[in-house]
Amino acid sequence: MIRVLLVDDEALVRAGLRMILEPAEGIDVVAEASDGSEAINAVAKHRPDVVLMDVRMAGMDGLTALKELRRSFDGPKVIMLTTFDLDDYVHTALRHGAAGFLLKDTSPRDLAAAVRTVAEGSAMLTPRVTKRLIDTFAGLESEGAVEARRRLAELTGREGEVVRAVARGLSNAEIGRELAMSEGTVKAHVSRALAKLDLSNRVQMALLVRDAGLK
Repeated sequence: MIRVLLVDDEALVRAGLRMILEPAEGIDVVAEASDGSEAINAVAKHRPDVVLMDVRMAGMDGLTALKELRRSFDGPKVIMLTTFDLDDYVHTALRHGAAGFLLKDTSPRDLAAAVRTVAEGSAMLTPRVTKRLIDTFAGLESEGAVEARRRLAELTGREGEVVRAVARGLSNAEIGRELAMSEGTVKAHVSRALAKLDLSNRVQMALLVRDAGLK
């Protein structure tokens, strides 16, 4: 079972998320929290696999809680909930290791699928805004382009090809077809690249490629 913690300062939102996720196969909502501080305590107590957390909350906000969770705990994958148009700092959340983000109008089926995807170790971003997010915000740190290119230069040629394909949003299967390699080989290249670049997930990898000005 995938153990899930729900974090939102609105009780009705938490209730709605619970109603969606509890009937889903393989998912167990183990706890709720109303702000980031409660979320940190709940993670320590319940050890969830996935934390579904609002970005903007009264008390400790989601971004502050994310930084603390990444610093203090090994394990829980964090999906940020956002309205996107208002929450410009979601980009920062991704850089700090969030497994992705979902809009609050995500369908019940897609919400459950996102929890499963993240629990398996992949990143999850609402598809219709993924490109917009990366294109809009990666350019905010253009001064880091030289450093980003330096880091990417540490990869082998094949690893670089795979990383750039990841940045284009391709799945492992799609990358394998494009580069004529097995899906297992693609996974191995992705894992080695993540380790070399000291990154946590594919979202951070894509942002690094964009910062470097590469396609």
